Parts: sequence; C-alpha cells; structure tokens
Amino acid sequence: MIQLPSADRCAEIIIDEEKVKTAQTHLLDGLSATHLAAIFKALADPTRVRLVSVLAHTELCVCDLAATLGMTQSAISHQLSLLREMRVVKNRKDGRMVYYTLDDEHIRDLFQRGLEHIQHR
Repeated sequence: MIQLPSADRCAEIIIDEEKVKTAQTHLLDGLSATHLAAIFKALADPTRVRLVSVLAHTELCVCDLAATLGMTQSAISHQLSLLREMRVVKNRKDGRMVYYTLDDEHIRDLFQRGLEHIQHR
C-alpha cells in the first residue's frame, strides 16, 4: 500500500539527532504532564471557566456566584469542589458563609493568557 503525504506527517523519515536531543531536554516528565493535563481538564468545562472569569476579579461567596451565573448553589458548589481539588480555587469560611477566590496568580495568568489567545484572531 502506498501512503500519500499528509499535512500532518513528513513525506520522508529523516531524524535530526541534534534537534531530538535538544527537544528531549525540554520534554516534560510524565508526572508533571499528568498534573498539567488535569489542570487543563478542570478548565475544560464552560461553567468552570466562567467561575474562573469572575473569581479572577473578586472574591465571592457561593450564594453570589450562584446568582451571578444563574445556577443553583448546589451546582456551583459541585463545580467549585472540582476546582478546589485541582488547586484552581481556594475557599475560606466566615461564619456560615464560604468565600472563593483563585488559588494564586498562576491561575489568573493562565486564564488571562488563554483569553488573550482566543481574542487574538
């Protein structure tokens, strides 16, 4: 069978050993790749991205987040729980209220970069 060239493949197999060695020095280890993929998976849901978009600007309680997104507190809590497990958000209790904010500036930067990328067109 003859394989036709594809836009996603080389027409010939020629390995540049120096480039491969250089690339391997930048290759992410498996565990780090797994953790990073999990962060992207956590952000792969539109509701969770919307939560991050709000929390990138202000700390809000679950009640306010539910009202902002037009969802139930239960649904918001479920999404926040997933984000908290992945250290995307953190919470603090103040009496009977639970307030959420982004875990750190890295998450804010990641969100902002992604937003800039989609608006770049």
